[in-house]
Order: sequence, then structure tokens, then C-alpha cells
Amino acid sequence: RSGKLTPSQVAKNIIAVLEDCDKSTPPLRAIVQWDREQIMLMAEASTVRYRNKCTLSYLDGIPVCLKEEFKVVPYRHRVGTVYLGTEPETEDATVAKKMREAGAIIIGVSNMHELGTGTTGCNPNRYHKTPRNPYKPNHYTGGSSSGSAAAVAAGLCPVGIGTDGGGSVRIPASFCGVVGLKGTFGRISSHGSLPLSYSTVSVGPICTSVADAAIVYSILAEPDPLYPYGLNQPKATLSDMCAPDLKGLKLGVDWTFFKVPCGELKDDVCALPVLYSAVEHLQSLGASVVEVSLPEMEEIQVAHVICILSEMRDFLQPDFNKHFQEMTLETRANLALASQFTALDYITANRQRTRSMGFLREIFTTVNCILTPAVPCTAPRIYESDLLAGSSDSSFTARSMRFMQLGNFTGIPGLVVPIGYSTAGLPISFQVMAKWWDEAVLLRIGLKLEQFRYQTRKPSIYYDVLA
Repeated sequence: RSGKLTPSQVAKNIIAVLEDCDKSTPPLRAIVQWDREQIMLMAEASTVRYRNKCTLSYLDGIPVCLKEEFKVVPYRHRVGTVYLGTEPETEDATVAKKMREAGAIIIGVSNMHELGTGTTGCNPNRYHKTPRNPYKPNHYTGGSSSGSAAAVAAGLCPVGIGTDGGGSVRIPASFCGVVGLKGTFGRISSHGSLPLSYSTVSVGPICTSVADAAIVYSILAEPDPLYPYGLNQPKATLSDMCAPDLKGLKLGVDWTFFKVPCGELKDDVCALPVLYSAVEHLQSLGASVVEVSLPEMEEIQVAHVICILSEMRDFLQPDFNKHFQEMTLETRANLALASQFTALDYITANRQRTRSMGFLREIFTTVNCILTPAVPCTAPRIYESDLLAGSSDSSFTARSMRFMQLGNFTGIPGLVVPIGYSTAGLPISFQVMAKWWDEAVLLRIGLKLEQFRYQTRKPSIYYDVLA
């Protein structure tokens, strides 16, 4: 606004960064498709609006990226594969359209785990390669919205849009030390993304701060005539988000679930004092902690896997038959596993969903939110063989999703906020979940969690695009 810097200058810096970060050793691989001319066109239009004092929104001139799962003109809608997106897109997904209408500069589409089938971000195919964690380049970003989290953490843009069917926004945000919001199921339109799992996937922003996430949420969260699941949603608000304290809020914690039951994790974060200190910090601001019991969590975790994999297997049946040899080994293994589920399994899993939503309705009459760690471990290491053949570790996948599946399975919103670092310098994050459509309380608590983190360490891969 001061005119000291223009969107055009920032865009030129970003183009230089995009050229540099994939020539580095190892390459960052956060943004997998970008176009200099497109970036400059949006930036120059925004520069004129700032000059004329007629900006479109808080996002005007702000660089953003969108996960390759979304259709974004004029890029190819590859969804992390080598066989999809044979032609450039001619129509935007709803979230891409909203970003343009808000005046944002779309710097490109971001890398992702092939077809969203994993939580590491490992993708050895020729168009993508595996993105690197900006904090430690020999560690994974998490997935499946891997490139969005890497781009935000490395400073390429303060906003990345992802999708979350089993933690796919919140896991990479946690591993890369940034903020990730999974909206209530249906809150943000997923029209124009590949409908991999219609009942578990929500859309949400990955951002540098909770305030940024709130701004993006306020622009994206509304009914879309092209997306039936969100048509009857209540109006999105940010009420009380900036309240000076947390007086009157009841925070639910199931301490048994909070602690990982298996102590064999080398990088177990659930026993770390920082998580308990974060809870005490929220109490010091006037919130009360209420012990709750989250029933049937093991059943929920199994039922979620049955639902998401069955729906993906159903949607990808033609791909599985026609493009099997072009898929990564991990995708093949997961879809082959999914083909073993029966109609009876799927029906039973959905009965569990109804039970679990009933339990949550009851719990949310006594508390405003549920607190958990974000992920029970820090970002895992990348091995050389992973870069060539991929990686498939079902026990890690299950572990990494431990605190994520409840939100995906029942549709409640969740926010992850970085609160500290492991002794190895990898980010540790905290998760807050609330009742359906109550993202405002998540953002209110998230702002206070940010204050708890006494320092923010700059990642080893970091670009200052304002310099």
C-alpha cells in the first residue's frame, strides 16, 4: 500500500526464485508447473490496482500456489501422475477462480503425492520428483499436499491451497512448520479437483500464520452452486477470533488418545513436554481443560481407511485397469489393497461414521474443541532408493494419520499450528478440532497457540521474495 514495493517487483523475485530452487542441490520441487508470462500478467494488473487504490481484497497481489489436484488454467491437471493432464486446462476449479477474483497472483501448481495415495510426499515420477522439506532437505515434506507446504515454508508464497482426505493438508503443514486448516466437510468447494474420495476430502489453506489462514478461509468459505455438499452451510464468520483471552472456552483432551500407545517411535513427539506446556499456556489465558473420552478410535481409524480407499478405488477403476504400469509402486499397492474391501466392509464403515458423529455431537455439548498433537513423529528421512523407486511404509502411513482421521471421517474442521522444534531441528505442531462449521473457534485458539511459540527458526531452504 505504501508503494515501496509492487506486486510486479515481487513477481520478478518469485520467477528468479522458481528458476533457482529447482537448479539447487537437491532441487526443492515445490512448484511443478509455472509460467512466467501468466505470473507477470496477474502481477501487473495488481500493481495498477494498487496504484489506483482499488484493490480487490486482502489477497490482492499476494502470491499463492494451488495443489496439482485442482484445475488451474493454463496448467495440466496431472494430479501427481504421468498419465493425466495430457492437455492444458481451459477452466479453473472454484478455488482457483476465487483466488483470481481476489486479485491473488497464482505462481503455479504445487507438487503432490501421486493421486493423494500417501502421507510422505514421495513421488519418483518424471514430472514431479520428491519435494524436499525446507527445514531439512533430506527429510520428507509430508503428503499429499506436499508441494504447497514446501512452497509456503520456503518463502515462495505465504499461501498454498491443498486438499485433506486423511491429513493431506495438516500432515505436510506440520512436518514443514507452517499453519494448516482443514475446513468442515463441504465448507470450501472442491469443484474442479479430482474427486478421489467424495466423503472424506475437505479443502483448506496452508499458510505462514493463523491470521493468513483466516483471511484465505474468509474468502474461500461459502456455498458453491457447482458443489452440492456445501450448499446448506451456515455463514462463515471470524467471530471473537481476536478476543484478548480464551475465557469461557472449554478445551477437551482425551489423555489416553493424546499419548501414542506404542513407545517404539524413535522420534516420538507425544511425550515431549512442549505439547503439555502448550495446553497449560491455553489454560493460562482463561480456558479450562476438560477430560473427554473419544470412544472407538481404533474402529474409526479402520473405518476411515476402508471409506477413503474404497472410494478412491471406485473412482480410479478405469485408471487402475488402463494405466496400472504408469502408476508408482506405492499407488498400485494401495489400490490393490483397496480392491480387497467388500460392499459389506464399506457399509459397516459408514455405520461406524454415524455412531462416531453421534459421539462427537455429545462431546461438543460439553467442550468447544478437542486438542491433540498434530502428528506423533517429526518428518521422516528420505532414503536414496526412495527417489528412484518410491517408498511404501504402511505402518508409517497409519502412524502419521493417527490424529487426522477423526476429522476426515466425521467432517469436523481441524487446525494445526507449529509450536516448537525437535532436538534435530524439525518442526513440532499442535492440532485443534471443533464442531462442524465452527472454524472461528479454531482460529481464535490458533492465534493464542502462535503466541506460545517463543521462536521461529528460519528453514535451511528459505527465499525472501520481498528482498
